[in-house]
Amino acid sequence: MRVGVLALQGAFAEHIAVLEKLGIEAFEIRQPKDISKPFDGLVLPGGESTVMKKLLRKLNLLEPLKKNIENGMPVLATCAGMILLAGDIEGGEPPCFGTLDITVKRNAYGRQLGSFVCTENFNGALIEMRFIRAPYAVRVGENIEVLAVHDDKIVAVKQKNQIAVAFHPELTNDTTVYNLFIDMI
Repeated sequence: MRVGVLALQGAFAEHIAVLEKLGIEAFEIRQPKDISKPFDGLVLPGGESTVMKKLLRKLNLLEPLKKNIENGMPVLATCAGMILLAGDIEGGEPPCFGTLDITVKRNAYGRQLGSFVCTENFNGALIEMRFIRAPYAVRVGENIEVLAVHDDKIVAVKQKNQIAVAFHPELTNDTTVYNLFIDMI
């Protein structure tokens, strides 16, 4: 099993470390040649979604990765990754991949100083969630499965082959989110 982790900006190294700890071969995606060999899953990390969106287009990675997602490749998106997958972004910003039938609110939990940790139910298991300038879903389509809610806000969803979470599972010791992703692969 090979999983590509978008490594243009953000917390990609932490995702790779968790995947490798779980026995998964993980590699960085920085340019089109990195996705020339077959791979089984994709991770879109947290970071700055606007920067990642610009780089995805500039480096000609957006369309091939979008095609993989549309063709059923399992994808795990965290924080900014949730924004990259969203079909709609509150405020009218054009979507990036646009493959996930949700509307997100960017920086919904405020600035960096507003970061926090909580414990919530994720798909039936209590897990630690770390939020850093996180988004949340303000609207979900009818084919969306809500996996987690915090303070009445939707912070984790699943749609077919896509899991998107507003928090950072790569910054905890809990692998529940990754286990769900790996099970999809």
